Amino acid sequence: MSNLASLTNGPTNSSQPLPLPAELRRSVGIDSQLNAQIAHQRQAVQRILNGQDNRLLVVVGPCSIHDPHAALEYADRLAALSEEVSEQLLPVMRVYVEKPRTTVGWKGLAYDPDLDGSGDMPKGISLSRELMHAVASRGLPVATELLQPMLAPYLDDLLSWVAIGARTTESQLHRELASDLTAAVGFKNATSGDVQVAIDAMQAAAHSHQRFAMNSEGRPVMQETAGNPNTHVVLRGGHGEPNYQAHHVRAAVNTLRDAGQNPRLMVDCSHANARKDHRRQSEVMLDVLAQRKAGDANLVALMLESHLYEGKQALSPNAMRYGVSVTDACVSWETTERLLKTAAERMS
Repeated sequence: MSNLASLTNGPTNSSQPLPLPAELRRSVGIDSQLNAQIAHQRQAVQRILNGQDNRLLVVVGPCSIHDPHAALEYADRLAALSEEVSEQLLPVMRVYVEKPRTTVGWKGLAYDPDLDGSGDMPKGISLSRELMHAVASRGLPVATELLQPMLAPYLDDLLSWVAIGARTTESQLHRELASDLTAAVGFKNATSGDVQVAIDAMQAAAHSHQRFAMNSEGRPVMQETAGNPNTHVVLRGGHGEPNYQAHHVRAAVNTLRDAGQNPRLMVDCSHANARKDHRRQSEVMLDVLAQRKAGDANLVALMLESHLYEGKQALSPNAMRYGVSVTDACVSWETTERLLKTAAERMS
């Protein structure tokens, strides 16, 4: 049976108990030292986004995590590099365990950790928390995209930055979720390139909401959110066209200011900004750095898709290459190291 068939023709009308968030938080707990580190890293991210820290925020790492061993090797390398560039950059590691699909396909480590369509979500959720905990324990801030709101209570205490993706920025459920998070949240512009939906999301997330939620004991609750003041727009291009160039940035900043919102931006160097060519991430980054050098202080953050080795591969039970993405193609570690060192030099 093909991989696609195994994903689409699996069992139906069945259920499997999941661990409670409280159980998982106890078994993979955060001690006081790690809790203080994460709080400090959240504040550092927020200070950059609020213009109080002149460093460049760089969210970098694999498009998605499918092999925790390779992810931890990447984390070790990034932690060492972070020490070298810490005066100019704040690297935050992408630990993406959910992937939105246009139609069908592998949905991420949290859903299918065995990569075979078996959908062992209890294992996937546990493995996802263990991995984020291990990355954070290496001293790195952790970033992820939150796609399924029910997954957030399992992971959100480990996160320093959260993405709401282009397909879900317009979703009321995700705006309410963002309003309940302590970490900063980046809303991506729509896949069409429309930035207004992300600005609307920022406005919604800043307010308090009453939302349907699940508490740590797995009980459905009405959650009153506090509102999240630390949100921003992520420019990721749209319909295959980029939106990171100076005139795009100027238009986005003006629209944000007119709406009374934070004008500071992150540019996603991948996706439509790179015209779906991972090798073009470097030219996007260099263009953004040039704009920053020319005086545009609103460009405060970048995102790069990067793995140990370049490219991507199809899911295969017998021929998987170590450290190569199974979703979007990524640049290699060597390229990543060069790009981050270049960014640090140009931010000096």
